[in-house]
Amino acid sequence: MGSLMKIACSLSNPMFLFYFAQAPILSGSVHTPSNKRHEDPLLPVIVYVHGGGYDAGNTSLYPVQDFVKGSDYGLVAVSIQYRLGVFGFLPGAAVKYGGALNAGLLDQNFALQWVQEHISSFGGDPSKVTIWGQSAGAGAMLQHLVAHGGDTQPPLFRAVLMNSPFLPFQYNYDDPIAERVYSEVVSAVNCGHAQDSLECLRSADASSLLEADTQIGFSNFMGTYTFVPVVDGTFITERPMVTLQRGRVNGEALLVTTNSDEGSLFITPDVLTANNFTLSRYITELFPRLSKKRVQQATEIYSNMGLTSVPEEASAVMGDSMFVCPALAAVSAFGHNGRKAELGIPPGTHALDLSYDFTTFAIPPTFTHPDFLKAWQQSFLSIAMSLNPNDATVITPNWNSWDHGFTEMMFNKTDDDEPVVGPCVTDKGLIKRCEFWVEVSPETSQ
Repeated sequence: MGSLMKIACSLSNPMFLFYFAQAPILSGSVHTPSNKRHEDPLLPVIVYVHGGGYDAGNTSLYPVQDFVKGSDYGLVAVSIQYRLGVFGFLPGAAVKYGGALNAGLLDQNFALQWVQEHISSFGGDPSKVTIWGQSAGAGAMLQHLVAHGGDTQPPLFRAVLMNSPFLPFQYNYDDPIAERVYSEVVSAVNCGHAQDSLECLRSADASSLLEADTQIGFSNFMGTYTFVPVVDGTFITERPMVTLQRGRVNGEALLVTTNSDEGSLFITPDVLTANNFTLSRYITELFPRLSKKRVQQATEIYSNMGLTSVPEEASAVMGDSMFVCPALAAVSAFGHNGRKAELGIPPGTHALDLSYDFTTFAIPPTFTHPDFLKAWQQSFLSIAMSLNPNDATVITPNWNSWDHGFTEMMFNKTDDDEPVVGPCVTDKGLIKRCEFWVEVSPETSQ
């Protein structure tokens, strides 16, 4: 039986010990088997990026050491903390020409470069790096898939694992909406009269910027976020959907998963009901640049799904447009090297999968059948180890790529609490709805 050794370090020097602070800074921890000898073969590596809407989250919440143990001490795990919110995703032309757009993504990119240069010192193989994220963490992985037009050189990873990839609107850095966000931040920290507003922001107290982040965030429409990636023209050269539709992606293999009810967490039914929201109004508020014709089409599509209320229909719109359809677009771009799974364990809400991804997550899973847990977890670890999720030691049957008849793997349970793990065909109605969201992506800015 092996054991773990944790090393927390700044990413500028692999031997400098640094413990995580609560501030949004770039730092990381490396977990490696303690019995790993210098002469042993190098091990595959997982680099984990946490979620939180690009505005919250901390590596300490995600016990990546579970991956090392789950692999029988056959891999190295890395987790990274990156800049969030206004610190990591402030848009605007002033930032483009006087600073760094998508700083949070650049933090992650720098961390991946650091892994390439230094992970061998910890027993990891830089040629066998897998990146993994959930929600906005998975959305960030999607950004790295399409970075540099899908042709990052030299490559920084070989495989990608994404749980519920979050793809909100992604405007050009100088879009009027992006410029309005920049102006709101400038105004909130009393830099409106400064000759150099960006320099004024740099000199502002961090607490003032955090307050501005919170203040602006509270004014968002239901379930949406302000400080998210933009098309910066350098790292992200075009809308992600454009790159995915061209089939240009970084990485050799992808496993992407979604939950059966991704959208409801971002819907407040009481607010919709109290304000007499129609589905049409909700769609218009969610995507303000969607034409009236497209809003009408979307309303017809989701009104005819057999759902019983506007909140349920709104949940379906949110779940499809910002999570499930981006997942299908990504797996489609990988062709025969892309695989898809769905976690159907009730209630199937967004982030439920975290309890199953980790064996020691703070919120334990509601379904604890050991065969099920092993099958789910080994799906990801097998990709990281060998690029192949087919593992003879688990109950999961042969797993085909998604382009093999739109086949995905369903992870669910019976009413008698027995595991159900097997292939299924992606719902044709969902595929048609996703075709709609891809078609209108120029208007939704995805």
